[in-house]
Amino acid sequence: MTSTIPIPRVVPRDEWLAARKALLVEEKALTRARDALNARRRALPAVALDKAYEFDTTRGRAALADLFDGRGQLIVYHFMFLRDQHQGCPGCSFMADNLPHLAHFHARDTTFALVSRAPLAEIEPFRERMGWTVPWHSSFGSDFNYDFHATTDEAVRPVEYNYRSKAELEALGQTYHVHGEQPGISVFLRDGHRVLHTVSCYGRGLDLLINTYNWLDLTPFGRGEGWDGMPDVGGAGMEWLRHHDRYEGQEAGGRR
Repeated sequence: MTSTIPIPRVVPRDEWLAARKALLVEEKALTRARDALNARRRALPAVALDKAYEFDTTRGRAALADLFDGRGQLIVYHFMFLRDQHQGCPGCSFMADNLPHLAHFHARDTTFALVSRAPLAEIEPFRERMGWTVPWHSSFGSDFNYDFHATTDEAVRPVEYNYRSKAELEALGQTYHVHGEQPGISVFLRDGHRVLHTVSCYGRGLDLLINTYNWLDLTPFGRGEGWDGMPDVGGAGMEWLRHHDRYEGQEAGGRR
């Protein structure tokens, strides 16, 4: 598949080492910049929620506070469930395949859950097919997805995605964000009986959460998707992505 992509220039090891050390300086600067950015994100103010949200879970109806499962922090991934296809979108499924073991979240007083605007009866067969055990709740019939901009529908709310209006999204050519299910993450904090919203991330703000991308970014062919200077491996662009049980000639059973 990669035979038509040129390999890197081959040089003596001392020349390679000099180039590697030069890049390392930039990598360290980026790491320090990311640390500083993370600190500023943690310092963001919070909003106390003034609306009650209810979800369908495998244990019955639950309020947003119940989704914390007794912990102090809650990370919600807004998972795009494609009801007409009876399955999750491949991109959101790719993210779910990259989740760490949830024990590591729990050790830091944090609960992680998927939430989709689809009935639980439609979600569960797909979760079983994927082999995931991560908590996955239904926000179907509530305002949750609309209020946190994980579903855009002008008939329900003014369109906003990634903190941009409909006009801004259209001007950027991002018309796919103007209507329908959207990916994102929202983070909540418990303060006594209050639930606080601290941050939401959308679009490419989710990239760092997909470890397969981070691993591939270390390789000469990168993600192989043909954008931002990357090689286009096989001419497929981002269309290479499949559910893990749908790659041709590959057994890729679920593990979460």
